[in-house]
Amino acid sequence: MTRRSERARQPRAPDWLPIEQASEIILSRVGPLDHETVPLSDALGRVLAADVESAVTHPAWDNSAMDGFAVLSRDVARATPRNPVALRVVEEVAAGQFPTRSVGPGEAIRVMTGAPVPTGADGVTRVEHTRPGPEPDTIEVLDGGDAGRNIRRRGEDLKVGARPLSAGTLIRAAEVGVLAMLGQPSVPVYRKPTVGILATGDELADFDQLELVHAGKRIMNSNSYALAAQVTEAGGEPRPLGIARDNVDSLSRHLEAAAGLDALITSAGLAVGDHDYVKHVLDDLGMEFLFYRVKMRPGSPFTFGTLAGMPVFALPGNPVSAMVTFEVLVRPAIRKMVGLAQYDRPRRRVRLAEPVKTKGRLTHYYRATLERGGAGLAARLTGPQGSGILTSMTEADALIVVPPDSELPEGYEVEAIVLRER
Repeated sequence: MTRRSERARQPRAPDWLPIEQASEIILSRVGPLDHETVPLSDALGRVLAADVESAVTHPAWDNSAMDGFAVLSRDVARATPRNPVALRVVEEVAAGQFPTRSVGPGEAIRVMTGAPVPTGADGVTRVEHTRPGPEPDTIEVLDGGDAGRNIRRRGEDLKVGARPLSAGTLIRAAEVGVLAMLGQPSVPVYRKPTVGILATGDELADFDQLELVHAGKRIMNSNSYALAAQVTEAGGEPRPLGIARDNVDSLSRHLEAAAGLDALITSAGLAVGDHDYVKHVLDDLGMEFLFYRVKMRPGSPFTFGTLAGMPVFALPGNPVSAMVTFEVLVRPAIRKMVGLAQYDRPRRRVRLAEPVKTKGRLTHYYRATLERGGAGLAARLTGPQGSGILTSMTEADALIVVPPDSELPEGYEVEAIVLRER
């Protein structure tokens, strides 16, 4: 990394940006990473980097959807319990076998689910609609409702040359199944971004200093663990960089350790106090600042730029502020980096279950639970909305978006960013 002392000072970046403008700037500076090939067994949760073309037809043959008897529909269509139709069973075909003959008038071939349907048959009567006939190797059909039914036709799912999956598709269990069906033991996927996570502050301790936390002399470094979990949920690979102390040397060493990563997240150290050095050190290392603060609460000190081409997200230190700004501004960027075309969490229109007020010029993101009722989803605040009340995030189903200087009554409709579905 090139230190700023060796470069010309940059002009001051924009400050106090609206959320939409800040998001546009961030997303304009990130894109899908290069791709790699992984075994199908490791593809769950990854994003396809190329369209997938079928080299097979599926099903490969007309096959039975039921355990039953392949028949001619005209033979059985009128069958009832009072007027059963007797058929002669001329063969039995299990799944994995193939019939050796066709079905003729007055005949049936017993087939298992998935077995090829013999030539001539145009329906499969399920076994529970039959009973053994009075003669050996005969059955009686008691219900004609299966006439012309229960056959899965060749190629009804896929034909050679079809493209069932496209680049940018998130691979879920169903996609894994399709890829296996297509005979793909390996899959091209976008590489996961490696995201450095750096906490800052003399007051922080990790698990090796719990005695200081218990003594009330330090607070636990919860941000690194929460942010690492959020990065993982978004599809990235977190790389913890530890805790940088509130001095230039410690911050410089920890920030330089992020060289070679795909992105960097810092938390705290963004204020204007005597020991808030993050912006100063990032500037000294050569960061191009793209904006400094955003018009949101919690989390207005959020700062974004690039350092040697690497996106840097400088988050506030309060735990809720860090998590909320991640959800609103960082998560979409990571989702874009992993190759997804849809970056945002689901958004819903919800009714307020209680009055909500905001003051000032900032858009508020309140933690809320969602309750389903006859009139749709209703949002109720989790309780006090202080940016240090981390337990409120465990209760939150959504972040409701409340405009600046608002006094909204119960029943008013607002937008909600859905964090979890119940």
